[in-house]
Amino acid sequence: MSEDRTEKQGGRRAGKGAGMLLVGSVAMLVLSFASVPLYRAFCSATGYGGTTQVAKLAPAKPGERRLGVRFDANVARDLPWRFEPETPRIVVRTGETATVYYKVVNLSDRETSGVAAYNVSPDQAGAYFDKLACFCFSEQKLAPHESAEWPVVFFLDPALEADETMNRVEEITLSYSFFATKKPKEAASEQATKPKS
Repeated sequence: MSEDRTEKQGGRRAGKGAGMLLVGSVAMLVLSFASVPLYRAFCSATGYGGTTQVAKLAPAKPGERRLGVRFDANVARDLPWRFEPETPRIVVRTGETATVYYKVVNLSDRETSGVAAYNVSPDQAGAYFDKLACFCFSEQKLAPHESAEWPVVFFLDPALEADETMNRVEEITLSYSFFATKKPKEAASEQATKPKS
């Protein structure tokens, strides 16, 4: 009789262990799907990995420090654009609002669209680089051979003056990379299926 009881207890333990493994597996699956948005939220809130901040208003009072800000522009191979900053470098005072324009030209005979990925280096500067307006928040479309100038309005948060990791930083680089949002084959098939007027 004691053997039956031992077998039943062993079976319950095995069932509990299997149940815990199942719950753990489901929890890990849920976390894996949530990790990308959570990571993006973390980077956005902390500036981790050079992620810039989004601001609604510039500081009322400027800071004391001046830093160089360099502008970098890159385009993926499958996007036929020429993309470059109007000016490669400026010097700004912390808390001071600056506007810089990027020039872009669609070099192709068809409409193209792209979206920008961006970051700031050194990485710790991302927490203090605040954008008020930027073309990078949405998909951009250009007609065949269309050119445009897109502004970036930003400031460097005066709080960087109190951060010891920023003491030796003299220059910050804002880097954009544009990627095609539609592959050429997709765009061509869309064009072919459009009714002609």
